[in-house]
Amino acid sequence: MAAQNHLDAAKRHDFVLIFDVQDGNPNGDPDAGNQPRLDPETMQGIVTDVSLKRKVRDYVDLKGNDDSRNKIYVQRESYLTETRGRVFAEQSASKGAPNTSQAQKWLCEQFYDIRMFGAVMGMKENNAGQVRGPVQMTFARSIDPILPMDSTITRVALENRKEKDRENTDDELAAPTHGTMGRKSTIPYGLYRGYGFFNPHFAERTGANSDDLVLLWEALVNMWDQDRSSSRGLMACRKLYVFSHESKLGNAPAHRLFERVNIHRKDDIAAPRTFSDYVVELDEDNLPSGVTALSIED
Repeated sequence: MAAQNHLDAAKRHDFVLIFDVQDGNPNGDPDAGNQPRLDPETMQGIVTDVSLKRKVRDYVDLKGNDDSRNKIYVQRESYLTETRGRVFAEQSASKGAPNTSQAQKWLCEQFYDIRMFGAVMGMKENNAGQVRGPVQMTFARSIDPILPMDSTITRVALENRKEKDRENTDDELAAPTHGTMGRKSTIPYGLYRGYGFFNPHFAERTGANSDDLVLLWEALVNMWDQDRSSSRGLMACRKLYVFSHESKLGNAPAHRLFERVNIHRKDDIAAPRTFSDYVVELDEDNLPSGVTALSIED
């Protein structure tokens, strides 16, 4: 049974997500010209919880199993009011106009991300109030400082003849010699660590169950392969550690459990460039009573 503790939605779970990026930008900052996010004092890289949740949403959406229960509410290029409106129309046809509590129940039953992450839906149209989800995540932070780099890139084709090379302005039929120039921001390598929490009390309210937990752990490990982009380089989940508690309130503070995951750079490595340049260890000795630890890897 201990091996299945991480699938029990009636228990509290705390988890550590370790992932890396090579020659890419894991999470650009729009306020800084899409440069990789970083802590300006320590120069450690940062990946927001919103970015990580987006990847989970996209993985669940692509997998598409049991679509009646695992639809995604926060979608790209969608209008949330219209999404709620469709659910309200379908349900109201047979059950009548809902109050806020009924509306929240309907939406939690249909949308995986509302059921797990929660959502703010207290709008004038199709008001469903606010749902607090059982899964919360922190920003992920790199183990070592990162080195943001800018690379100049060019496009050989022009958009139209107005972009002609100046040398060929007198000849409308002359072929262009170069196209638009731009920049791409990357880091050579970064190993990141983030934290997450599953609260069974909120899971009871939203209806999250063991199937949802199975999908969550699966997504955290495999979502990187469904989110490939030249700008993000090579990203991968390296480790996922789940601490499961017997008590709903928890048998130990989360930060004490997280301290059992030790990551350090090997002594002979001055500039890490691969995951093998690090040592990652989980201290499983004398775990607090009522706590089990599991390593989930790809």
